[in-house]
Amino acid sequence: MSAGRTVRRPLPAWAALALVTVAGVASAAQGAANGELGARVGEASLAGVVNNLGGTLLVAVGLAVLPSMRAGLAALRRARLPWWSYLGGLGGALIVVLGAYLVPVLGVAVFTIAQVAGGSLGGLAVDRAGVAPVGRLALTGPRVAGGLLGVAAVALAQAGGPVGELALVPVLLAVVGGVGVALQSALNGRVSAAGTSAAGVAVNFVVSTPAVLLVAALAGALSGPAPAWPDAWYLYTGGLLGVGIVAGLVVGVRSAGVLRTGLALVAGQLGGALLLDVLLPGGPGVRPAVLAGAALTLVAVVVAGRGPRRR
Repeated sequence: MSAGRTVRRPLPAWAALALVTVAGVASAAQGAANGELGARVGEASLAGVVNNLGGTLLVAVGLAVLPSMRAGLAALRRARLPWWSYLGGLGGALIVVLGAYLVPVLGVAVFTIAQVAGGSLGGLAVDRAGVAPVGRLALTGPRVAGGLLGVAAVALAQAGGPVGELALVPVLLAVVGGVGVALQSALNGRVSAAGTSAAGVAVNFVVSTPAVLLVAALAGALSGPAPAWPDAWYLYTGGLLGVGIVAGLVVGVRSAGVLRTGLALVAGQLGGALLLDVLLPGGPGVRPAVLAGAALTLVAVVVAGRGPRRR
């Protein structure tokens, strides 16, 4: 530890997971805003570009006004982490791109279930390997049961959802996207532990934004006639929400590991989807399956936390 540096202890696991659940609600709102924006402009990848550019702009503002971000980035220069520790943002870019192209093929239900399955598998693996700052977590029966219960909860919540073409390759790609999100959480948490949470958020967007721009350029979304951008302000809040989501994840991973953090995020996403169903004009109202899925995912968070934690 360098002289004069204050090491902040992680939050208690229950508090960190509560924060992640709130971030999950924000994730549901982000998905709705980005989905509608992509539909209105006629190119889904453009919504990802707007999302990441908005987040990067907020990071730039943070550099100017947040001493913790500047101090954290300075600490990272001294920490000498392996180069791959900084690549967490690529996992976020991956799921944004895959979601844009796979949801129309698989449907929301299958894509979500496959993504959560990948996230649970990836969370178990990176926790066992000790990639996240919480340390190495043993592959115990309760943790495996919690991961499986989380996948079952999402399948329950998505019952009756739109199903597209059940092709093996798109399903496997969605699973890979979920693994990418688990790696994103672990690596961003590692960076934040060496610096600060604000620095972890900054590194995430610095890495993910060029990747999203590259994919959009290769897809031709950045060339040709300019799209007609809608006037509704809320469609451009994806970046703001994304900063909050990444911040919640880095806090959660430091306290509870990747698997439980991912499950808490899913619980918040389902709860947020339920709120949107109730509050948005023309929404379907309360869907019992989504409510039950959210509750069951919270049970999965508790189950996955039972037994010995570190090994």
